[in-house]
Amino acid sequence: MASLVSHPDEVKVVSKRFGLGATEIDRYLELDGYKAVQRALAMEPDAIVNLVKDSGLRGRGGAGFNTGLKWSFVPKQAAKPKYILCNGDESEPGTCKDRLIFEHDPHSVIEGVMIAGLAVGAQVGYIYIRGEYRYLSVIMQKAIRDAYAKGFLGKNIFGSGRDFDVYWHGGAGAYEVGEESALMESLEGKRGIPRIRPPFPAVVGLWGGPTVINNAETLASVPHIILGGSEWYAKIGPPKNGGTRLFCLSGHLDRPGVYELPMGYNLKKMIYDVGGGIPNGHKLKAVVPGGSSTPVLLPEEIDIPMDFDSLMKAGSMLGSGGVVIVDDSTCMVKFALRIMKFYQHESCGWCIPCREGTDWLKKTLIRFHSGGGVQKDIDNILYLSQNMLGRTFCPLGDAAAMPTISIVKKFRKEFEDHLEGRPCPFEKAGAVEQVPVLA
Repeated sequence: MASLVSHPDEVKVVSKRFGLGATEIDRYLELDGYKAVQRALAMEPDAIVNLVKDSGLRGRGGAGFNTGLKWSFVPKQAAKPKYILCNGDESEPGTCKDRLIFEHDPHSVIEGVMIAGLAVGAQVGYIYIRGEYRYLSVIMQKAIRDAYAKGFLGKNIFGSGRDFDVYWHGGAGAYEVGEESALMESLEGKRGIPRIRPPFPAVVGLWGGPTVINNAETLASVPHIILGGSEWYAKIGPPKNGGTRLFCLSGHLDRPGVYELPMGYNLKKMIYDVGGGIPNGHKLKAVVPGGSSTPVLLPEEIDIPMDFDSLMKAGSMLGSGGVVIVDDSTCMVKFALRIMKFYQHESCGWCIPCREGTDWLKKTLIRFHSGGGVQKDIDNILYLSQNMLGRTFCPLGDAAAMPTISIVKKFRKEFEDHLEGRPCPFEKAGAVEQVPVLA
């Protein structure tokens, strides 16, 4: 089990059972477990949808779409069965929040899946877990078995006359299946490549049936909203950004860890107060605010609320909540290369702009960092990245392009310092250069 960190500013909602033995179903029941789904059974489906919509809960996987609104897109009548799909394929570099939910509170995910099913009229839910999370899959499978043994899953749940089944599915270690349509392809036993949309999953999803796909943290938040109410949850965060967020603080930081903080929490305070600031006398150089796919922020840009709308206005994204801190010992060319190596490796190869673009960018950055770059390479990196945006089936091409564009634009001088056969100035100076591990 991972050691848990804490800070006085945390608001414990999703994490309130962490470290309390809630993996055991009897302990989970002692901690108000499965009360929310019993309350939801007495509610009309539209009432559940509206409650979640009014709470301001937005997708915690990265897109940030209003969860209740997403549920409302599912047609009330459908010729094929409806499904709930929990996306637990947590593969975004810098992100490790869902891991803690599966490790410490797996029943909250099951309960969230069940409530989503009641809201849209589904009777089957799938919990898809990242392939590398093998020990977490063991925990989740046991939680599902225990829920069946108690009669909470299967036929006539809680004596309501309704049926609901939940199944676990493990991935095979592919970043690409974190994209919702590729996730469905993988679950159906196919190669995990994205689908053309429309149609969208809410109408035509798993096996052609209407499907709700939500991140694990999103679904784990739902039972708390049912019990606490939409007004309570909405007031925790700023308007249209209700509740808390599990922020993953990593990189060059004194106190890295996963902290549950209110949406809209100030990023500067998050770094210097919650995270303890930059160690070893170094200064802040850049911040990745929401996982490796988000554009970086400069030190003068970090006095900002951490919510979806504020980050969008600042030219970046809240994404998956993976906050990576980069100090002044880091070569940003090498940092860009590290990111691009990951996306080039994880591209499914389906789209030419992504397949060829990530490969050429990786090769160019390797040459550039080694001192073999020329002046026109800088603009070529920008040109290649910009021509990947919006030209692929899924957001992986965008995920590779957006941070690269921001790094080149904001650290152009650092790229110029590598020109004319000059070696990396950070390595030449003999600094102990440690790029934060993103992949």
